[in-house]
Amino acid sequence: MSIAENLAQVKERIANAAIRSDRSPESVKLVGVTKTVDVERIQAAVSAGLEILGENYVQEARDKIEQVGEQAKWHFVGRLQTNKAKYAVKLFDLIQTVDSMKLAVELNRRAQPLGRVIPILIQLNLAGEETKGGVDHAESLSLVRQISELPHLQVRGLMTMPPFFNDPERARPYFRQLRKLSQKIAAAGVPGVEMTEISMGMSGDFEAAIEEGATLVRVGTAIFGERP
Repeated sequence: MSIAENLAQVKERIANAAIRSDRSPESVKLVGVTKTVDVERIQAAVSAGLEILGENYVQEARDKIEQVGEQAKWHFVGRLQTNKAKYAVKLFDLIQTVDSMKLAVELNRRAQPLGRVIPILIQLNLAGEETKGGVDHAESLSLVRQISELPHLQVRGLMTMPPFFNDPERARPYFRQLRKLSQKIAAAGVPGVEMTEISMGMSGDFEAAIEEGATLVRVGTAIFGERP
């Protein structure tokens, strides 16, 4: 199947999952993850109606953004090193993976001279996996409170990446936990914080994530095919 056909199929699955959970299909946004995907295939997806692109590496994103430009919005979805913050604040419309005060302070510092307020998500590591970024759920509200005081960042919600399972039902408890945590943080009423986004779900499990409340799903393989 072509990229356009893959994209249409993914969008249909998103819509069906949203309807099953009594939600509007428009309440879920698709982020096409373009790690290692060449510009020609990205352009094909954008031409077919993909509106948000997600990149894992700043350097790779910089090259692609130069060529694809503002035809789509760009989200950063990988682990962000502090020394790349100065590039990230220039390149991305949303940074989904903020997981420490140290990173937040550096992003705020780099955004200030640009006069930008950068929308961010707080990344949670709900399974405590050492190989993945993310703050522990017990520390998440405290981190949100601290970041809310930085004038050049705005917390828009939460993001997680559960352990990899062949069965999407096994990821569902993590998705549910993130939604409940989002509700808890929203109920705390931290000034300036908008808990409007829940980013969770990938090619193998995005339907379960939508049923549990995802507003952003990060899909690569189901659109662009298996990575080399």
